Amino acid sequence: MKEFLATIDPSEITYTGNSKNIIDGLEPLAPDTITVVYCSIVSSGLCGGPCTTYVGGPTCLAAPSTNCLSATENVAFCDRGGCGGSCNNFASCGTHLQGNFCSTPGTASILVPNGD
Repeated sequence: MKEFLATIDPSEITYTGNSKNIIDGLEPLAPDTITVVYCSIVSSGLCGGPCTTYVGGPTCLAAPSTNCLSATENVAFCDRGGCGGSCNNFASCGTHLQGNFCSTPGTASILVPNGD
């Protein structure tokens, strides 16, 4: 993920919580955490900014306007807020993009499970 983020204009990346410090190696990564990067633009098979980065445990992420994502574990991306509506698993991505990203048009929220 760090390599991908290095290709994005820093002004187009939002880091939630302490995710920037963890990705930069300034804080340890707890064994049960999951990293998710989700972005709004898909072009020529690439996922791009603006992007948001999350590093943490189980949660439901509000992710309006998300069109692609990558994660270190299987997450679910849903077409409604609050992790409701129709959800699909990252592990069963229908349209793969470069760099282990998945095309996820219409995503409004992301369900992050326990990373155990």
